[in-house]
Amino acid sequence: MNRLINVALLLGIGVAVIASFIYLGIDLAELGATGNFERMTAYAQRFLSPDLSANHLQAIVHGALETIAMSALGTLLAAVFGLVLALPAAGRFGWPLQSASRLVLNALRAVPELVWAALMVLAAGLGPNAGTLALALHTTGVLGRLFAEALENTPPQPADAIRLQGGNAVWAFCYGTLPNLWPQLVAYILYRWENNIRMASVLGFVGAGGLGQMLYVSLSLFQEAQASTVILAMLLLVFAVDTLSSWSRQRWVKA
Repeated sequence: MNRLINVALLLGIGVAVIASFIYLGIDLAELGATGNFERMTAYAQRFLSPDLSANHLQAIVHGALETIAMSALGTLLAAVFGLVLALPAAGRFGWPLQSASRLVLNALRAVPELVWAALMVLAAGLGPNAGTLALALHTTGVLGRLFAEALENTPPQPADAIRLQGGNAVWAFCYGTLPNLWPQLVAYILYRWENNIRMASVLGFVGAGGLGQMLYVSLSLFQEAQASTVILAMLLLVFAVDTLSSWSRQRWVKA
């Protein structure tokens, strides 16, 4: 019986794949035709000669710094507001505020960064301000949910002991809950910063600044050499941030 179910499942997947090709009108034979293959080869060859002129490299350095600043500031704002929303979302102030804060976090997280960026470009204009706000809004929803779950799983005994000795709720949280929670919060923040570096490089396609906007302009003007240099800069930037983030987690989280 299980074997028949597996065979039926494989057949269903095969039929769905074939139906998708037919519905979308994808012709693999046309894609591999001689003329198309030659054009794709010529297009790829133009990418193999990146523009390393001083003016272009200077513009790339500026775009890379803009991308880093967008991601860092967006992540920092998200960490602050995410923690503020995580406290009621974890049930620290009763169920009405818990439901409201969870609804806000779900709404922020449900809208992708690109959609937030498009909305922020309309509200704040073209440039890095829109990208920073877009990253901050979406990441607030993500970090707020992660922070709330971490708060729910934190042992309450240290904070309760501080309250029994006469401490208020703020001191109980700062000295009883936060020290146990801090390594996990830092790990979440660093991980989201890695993701925001990559996303900040993409948000430029809707006019949110950074390397992504440079890549969009280069591709729009069919400047393959300049676009190739921007892509290389993106790869180096992501590799550098991944290395820095891994080192930071090992030093701060596991210490």
